[in-house]
Amino acid sequence: MNPETLLRLVRKNILSLAPYSTARDEYKGSIGIFLDANENPFDNGYNRYPDPRQSELKEIISQIKGIPVQQIFVGNGSDEAIDLCLRIFCEPRTDNIVTITPTYGMYRVAADINNVEVREVQLNDDFTLPTDKILASCDKNTKLIFLCSPNNPTGNSFSIEDVRRLTECFSGIVVIDEAYIDFSSHQSATMMLDEYENLIVLQTLSKAYGLAALRMGLAFAQKDIIDIFSNVKYPYNINSAGMERAKELLKRDVKAEISLLISERERLSHRLAEIEGIKHVYPSDANFLLVKSDNARLLYERLIKENIIVRDRSQVKGCEGCLRITVGTPQENNRLLEALGRCM
Repeated sequence: MNPETLLRLVRKNILSLAPYSTARDEYKGSIGIFLDANENPFDNGYNRYPDPRQSELKEIISQIKGIPVQQIFVGNGSDEAIDLCLRIFCEPRTDNIVTITPTYGMYRVAADINNVEVREVQLNDDFTLPTDKILASCDKNTKLIFLCSPNNPTGNSFSIEDVRRLTECFSGIVVIDEAYIDFSSHQSATMMLDEYENLIVLQTLSKAYGLAALRMGLAFAQKDIIDIFSNVKYPYNINSAGMERAKELLKRDVKAEISLLISERERLSHRLAEIEGIKHVYPSDANFLLVKSDNARLLYERLIKENIIVRDRSQVKGCEGCLRITVGTPQENNRLLEALGRCM
């Protein structure tokens, strides 16, 4: 990112920030005796602080994603990366962000925590992206546009052409949250990273890679942005146990699991559509389905009595009467279908 763009978009106090630096950040050689961090010296496997740069983990992620290490940020879940976007680019009580609705609720929560105005643009009736309205909602104080693609809870992906247009026409930062990209046939926006200095792509290891309990969120951008993320994050944001387990589990080939979930998604979609009382099952590029029923709240409560929990989205504008149902294992999906047969 060129210096003029950085000066215009990044908060002044962030640009001038002197980040916390450990001796292990500063020294690159082989260390034999650690007397720098006031740690307990008796080895129990966890007595040393974790690598603040997550170097080995980033190397593995780089190989999987095909993105250079210097363009990768690893956060404590995607929520940390979302929060950092706001803390880096948005001046509280001055700047604003633009999001779509319905979408992932953490964009608003993070903005509210950071005292940043949120401007929501309703998706079109078919859940496609109203790019003109999004751009019209922006002003000189709009620093971020947040898009979730595939979108949660609607399940659909936005066209790469729409994403490209927003990135080219908007003078701030476009953040594309691709938490569900591994279940989609659409191209990832990461292919555009070298073209656009104002693009940040978020992904996660929680969904397709099955590491939700480890809290590993990823941000990809040009090096200058990732450098600022690294300066602003807390030094040891990823713990050693989590990193070691993630490195081990990322050796697994998850293609078969992803393929099965996509197959189950299509099976579940067809079977749900056949159930009386289900009005519509929306197409999905994610690992969940948005399902409209005659009485979503009543159905939600009946499923709980069957020991099955889904997500009630019926009070969200644009999702009236809808439940969001995660695609489970074939056995779990069969149980859901059987329970629905009793509930409807």
